[in-house]
Amino acid sequence: MSDLTFAVLGARAEPYAAAPTLMLRLAISDRSGDPIQAIALRTQIMIEPRRRHYTGAEEARLLELYGEPERWGDTLQTLLWTISSVIVPSFTERTEVDLPIACTYDFEVASSKFFHALEDGEIPLLLLFSGTVFARGPAGLRVDQVPWHEEASYRLPVSVWRDLMDQYFPGSAWIRMRNETFDALHAFRGRNALPSWDQTIEELLQRAGERRLA
Repeated sequence: MSDLTFAVLGARAEPYAAAPTLMLRLAISDRSGDPIQAIALRTQIMIEPRRRHYTGAEEARLLELYGEPERWGDTLQTLLWTISSVIVPSFTERTEVDLPIACTYDFEVASSKFFHALEDGEIPLLLLFSGTVFARGPAGLRVDQVPWHEEASYRLPVSVWRDLMDQYFPGSAWIRMRNETFDALHAFRGRNALPSWDQTIEELLQRAGERRLA
């Protein structure tokens, strides 16, 4: 029977993807000694917000997500970030593989709100592994399951996530709105001959007496 262990060696922004994609470098070891033909690997990636410290500015930006810091003992719960799958090619004893993670900058998504709120430091992640292992032993091809208890922790640098977003959305952020709101905003932009959406929002903020934040 296969005897697998997993570790995360690092992370990088993928520069040539069609959409923002983060690559986690996985090291996979098998202590059984039998050749592994392939692994159909499935990974749940969890965010563990309790495993880091937050500055006052970060606490303020996390208010929408977790409420007042006094309530964080109840609200600061582990989040499911995403699920990613990859086919691990054949190896014996040890191999490394990239695990792709599709990312979003949609601020209606809890993970984007959490990541954007962080100024620096690391994002504590927990990876939970499952899947099917195809191995070759003395009796021929063998099919095993990746045990559900297999997991790995990793502290993703906030700078890596910011570098990824800067590659795809330089100097920008994204928000979602209802079609009716967009239509009204579009009409306001046209009536006032405003050249960009940024200047449209700026004009509305000025009319509301709000100054633009640096």
